[in-house]
Amino acid sequence: MRVKTDRIDARNLARLHRAGELTSVRVPTPGEEAVRDLVRAREEIKNDRRIARQRIRSFLLRYGRSYPAPRARWSTRFEVWMRALRFDEPMSQAAFEHLVGTYFMRDSQLAAIDRQIEQIASLEPLATDVARLRAFRGIDTLTAVTLVTETCDFRRFGSAGSYMAFTGLVPSEHSSGASRHQGSITKTGNQHIRRVLVEAAWAYRYAPAVRGKLKDRLEGQSPEVVAYSWAAQCRLHSTYRKLAAKKGANKAVVAVARELSGFVWGAMTGNTGV
Repeated sequence: MRVKTDRIDARNLARLHRAGELTSVRVPTPGEEAVRDLVRAREEIKNDRRIARQRIRSFLLRYGRSYPAPRARWSTRFEVWMRALRFDEPMSQAAFEHLVGTYFMRDSQLAAIDRQIEQIASLEPLATDVARLRAFRGIDTLTAVTLVTETCDFRRFGSAGSYMAFTGLVPSEHSSGASRHQGSITKTGNQHIRRVLVEAAWAYRYAPAVRGKLKDRLEGQSPEVVAYSWAAQCRLHSTYRKLAAKKGANKAVVAVARELSGFVWGAMTGNTGV
């Protein structure tokens, strides 16, 4: 039907409400939306910084200037070398200085917004949830804040599977009759959550261990959360090893990210039984 009116919508909603098919959701508060906007702004600024780096590299390549090191990765030494460069043509020098200025402006903005996020994450209502998520390997403050602000209310998902679907990390499926075919992940969920989960999943390539920064993050957490974090390490590392041998590292990491989202949902809803 290609007719959409307020009257038809209201009638359909009334029928669904009478049948008990409507599910209530919690609307994010203005404060929650503000923090989410701040985290998303950081992502945009970081992307702008990446573009600024690419433009500088392209400019140097065009003028035949190469960093005198085996690996020309962006680093503090690279920045020192870059700022000392001089070009014969005044306009070329001016163009290069504008490109470098744009990069350092974005870099300073990124540092400032990181400090703001760290400060916000140490205060309630984010502090408790962020601390619980930081108990997982591969998840630190920024990733934890992203998960909390993008999800808002973990309890609106009735199961770990429904949260996995929300992240877009579940396999696509085409079934008809007796045939059933699963393809690549759907990517129809929240892309911000999906990105940070995949980044965190790479940490599970390594054998389970509690040391360094993870050991510090586990201090003050309940025994249930600590045990849950350890169970996640053991299971996800096992998943990575099995799938990496068959399907390669990239597909294995995506599968680990999907299972990690289930562990995240369990930690945030109190379903920590393993």
